[in-house]
Amino acid sequence: MAIRVKLDEIMKKRGRGLTDLAEEIDITLANLSILKNNKARAVRFSTLEALCKALECQPGEILEYIGDNEDEDAKE
Repeated sequence: MAIRVKLDEIMKKRGRGLTDLAEEIDITLANLSILKNNKARAVRFSTLEALCKALECQPGEILEYIGDNEDEDAKE
């Protein structure tokens, strides 16, 4: 996948835990975990907006475009 979710990194920088963030943005712990672990196939703008508000960040701090070659290199 050419989009990488960097939620784990920004949560660490902000000192935020999965459980409290899930409650704050009204998302299930399972779905937030899927996002955090870069396993999501899609994300709603409303979820992205809530994450940005809670983490005081911009969407580009959470999502990163990587080229297909870079994605393959990351798997090795």
